[in-house]
Amino acid sequence: MLRAVKVRLYPTESQKQHLAQAFGCVRWVWNQSLVTMSQTYKDTGKGISTLTMKKQLPVWKKEYEWLKTCYSQCLQQSVLNLSQAFINFFDGRAGYPTFKSRHGRQSLQYPQNVKVLSNSEIKFPGILGTVKAKIHRSITGEIKTVTLSKIPDGKYYASLLIEDFLSQPDSKTDGKAIGIDLGIIDFVVTSDGSKYQNPKHLSKREKNLKRKQSKLCRKKDKTTGKRRLAQLAVAKVHSKISRIREDFLHKLSRKIVNENQVIVVENMAVKNMVKNHNLAKSIYDAGWGMFCTMLKYKAAAVGKVYLEIDRFFPSTHLCSETLLSIPKMDLSIRMFVCPHCGNRHDREINAAINIRNEGLRILALGTSASALGGSVRPKRFGRKSTTDEATPRELGSLR
Repeated sequence: MLRAVKVRLYPTESQKQHLAQAFGCVRWVWNQSLVTMSQTYKDTGKGISTLTMKKQLPVWKKEYEWLKTCYSQCLQQSVLNLSQAFINFFDGRAGYPTFKSRHGRQSLQYPQNVKVLSNSEIKFPGILGTVKAKIHRSITGEIKTVTLSKIPDGKYYASLLIEDFLSQPDSKTDGKAIGIDLGIIDFVVTSDGSKYQNPKHLSKREKNLKRKQSKLCRKKDKTTGKRRLAQLAVAKVHSKISRIREDFLHKLSRKIVNENQVIVVENMAVKNMVKNHNLAKSIYDAGWGMFCTMLKYKAAAVGKVYLEIDRFFPSTHLCSETLLSIPKMDLSIRMFVCPHCGNRHDREINAAINIRNEGLRILALGTSASALGGSVRPKRFGRKSTTDEATPRELGSLR
């Protein structure tokens, strides 16, 4: 299986200068390749292959001597990444590739020749000496690709993609099943009645962020050192909030995966939900997509089942005991009395139970999509997926 390990790097001052030049070279190759490919398509109506762009690198090195300071395979990888970005665009998975800026996050990729010497040192090709690192997990297997990045607050990280030569365990459905309803105040509500709230200390960090951003707005001259220090202060607060959120999501997802065999969640359209501007910030801050991604790969690594039911399944508008429809309720109503069975239900727990039952029904039928499922957003460009044609249809489906 392929797995990734992210480690913190502590380069020296000379190594930081070399990395700054390498980031600039990789960024320039990306931008120049994007200009060339876009202009060629406008003039001729045809694209440029990746091999043709790679052949352009030696020409650019003769014209711009400073490109030689960067490891050659990093420049080639930048062209490959741009080619993949165009593939994603034409397949409808992403927007048109954009230019990279020297502000914000910087990164480059090493496709090979990176060696982990010990638990505290990594050798990168083209960088003089070894780079100190804090490796918190054992690196067993073959290192495929290493992405070295610098985030806006000045910290350096390396993401190591490792092939451990272990086969992925088969998924089994025998065991405890749980349904998960995601929310804002209660981040996770499970079908067994457990509720996990968002970290309360994030509000304190957001107040600090507001103060730092106000100070940054008062620095009108963009060339002064004081403005750069204010930008760094804002970036550090953003980084702290991001790490707190990731730590919470990692621990909660690991707890849920360890305690359950079948995990059922609802496939939500976050892009549509954030159109409600009153809830947009809270929805983005919650990190539902990141949490579901963590559940998915952690469950697959240990042979457990992760299942997403259709977003149009009315989990909130069904009684979990009678399965009869309930009149639509305002978001402010958290408890309700079912008009059919007369029992008092918690809104989130009732939805989580319905999600679990729907997931178990789908598993029992042996299908991978609910009856109302289908291609909500079919691809408009590029290669057409065969997933829709290969998905079994249930008897009695609305289609």
